[in-house]
Amino acid sequence: MKKLCCIIFFISPFLISFSQNKEIRLLVRGDDMGYSHSGNEALIRCYTEGIQRSIEVIVPSPWFPEAVKILEQHPGADVGVHIDITSEWENIKWKPLSHCPSITDSNGYFYPMVFPNKAYPGQSIKENNWKIEDIEKEFRAQIETAKRRIPRVSHVSAHMGCTSLSTEVGVLLKKLAREYDVDIDPREYNAKEVNYAGPSKTSGQKIKSFIAMLETLE
Repeated sequence: MKKLCCIIFFISPFLISFSQNKEIRLLVRGDDMGYSHSGNEALIRCYTEGIQRSIEVIVPSPWFPEAVKILEQHPGADVGVHIDITSEWENIKWKPLSHCPSITDSNGYFYPMVFPNKAYPGQSIKENNWKIEDIEKEFRAQIETAKRRIPRVSHVSAHMGCTSLSTEVGVLLKKLAREYDVDIDPREYNAKEVNYAGPSKTSGQKIKSFIAMLETLE
């Protein structure tokens, strides 16, 4: 149950008011599907038993094949591609779907960080000689794989803020989203992103702060 709580409260809710549908007030999405078996189980449980309605998958992650099978069993769940060019966990790693050496380490894995981090000296994309050509190649590979395996994917988002690497990268993903018809940006629907209203280090704090946030919604 502790693991489930951690997954539940790492979701990112959006307060959203569509002019064409006044009933929608809160849209809850869960990201990182595919990074672990327990994560996959927790995310789908949040959909079947909770208020989460959108799930985003990390395509090059190790448990992506299982994620595909689970999502096939739940055709009503909205699915997004959580574009990823990092592998931040220490004891489990994943590699790109394409040949993009400028954004991988000496072992062929993604770097753990997008931006410099004291805990990972020299192990961020920003600190290395990354090439926009490699990033585009990998973005395309992930979107195309997702659309082939999960044809109903509706949108893309950025894992660990990877599109903030540079303005060029952000523009690139926007271009590809339009090209592949997976362009849904909550900001363009006047959506307001909301987060924990208080401390969020422990499971108990997350639950309390998540509820406090919900109580502030109008």
